[in-house]
Amino acid sequence: MRLARAALAAFSASAAEVPDGDGWLGSEERRVLQGLRFLKRREDWRLGRWVGKQALRCALFHRMGSAPSLEEIEIRAAADGAPEVFLDGEPFPFEMSLSHSQGVGFGIVAEAGDRPGCDVERIEPRDPRFLADYFSNEEARLVAERPEEERALVATLVWSAKESALKSLREGLRRDTRSVRVHLDGVPDACGWAPLRVRCEVTSRDFLGQWFQDGSRVFTLVSARLPEQPFPVAGPLRAGLYSAP
Repeated sequence: MRLARAALAAFSASAAEVPDGDGWLGSEERRVLQGLRFLKRREDWRLGRWVGKQALRCALFHRMGSAPSLEEIEIRAAADGAPEVFLDGEPFPFEMSLSHSQGVGFGIVAEAGDRPGCDVERIEPRDPRFLADYFSNEEARLVAERPEEERALVATLVWSAKESALKSLREGLRRDTRSVRVHLDGVPDACGWAPLRVRCEVTSRDFLGQWFQDGSRVFTLVSARLPEQPFPVAGPLRAGLYSAP
């Protein structure tokens, strides 16, 4: 079964779920891993590859009816640091975004040109100085106008959506975070996903997105062409294919 044009696969996992050995990594990935000196950097890197490869296998299965082994898939860093997909050593026309936060990883995959971006963040209060430095005036008001018990969630959500959009733009935090503005457009659906939109003030371009709260964490994703809702999902964010109706 071929993926619909506007399709997205996603996967999340904890660091404890990543296998101890490195046999699931490709040869180039193992070479990169050997060059990482610090344990936390190595753990985060392995977690990102694990969730990214699982999302890729989900997408490839729905595209081709089968999925390659994990070691046949490689995720390599482009010159700008963005992850790129290789299959059997050759570039593959999928685009990917990866995120990790405090032992939880999140990866999404889309067709070339769909410009996916994703982020996972632990929900926590944000200092007013943080909002002043990194949020637009409208976004800071959005947080301030919420009931006190909702402010940590909304502030984390806005920040996470910014991170997702900046990854979609392949800019990351090199760009002023106030140059992308988050709009929360609705309430969660039956699956727990709620829509959002991120406006790039530099290009006047909108990125469509969704967000999901899973306990103490927020997951966000954006894309140039985002489907309406996910299916199927084994657990809230275990793995799923997002496809346009």
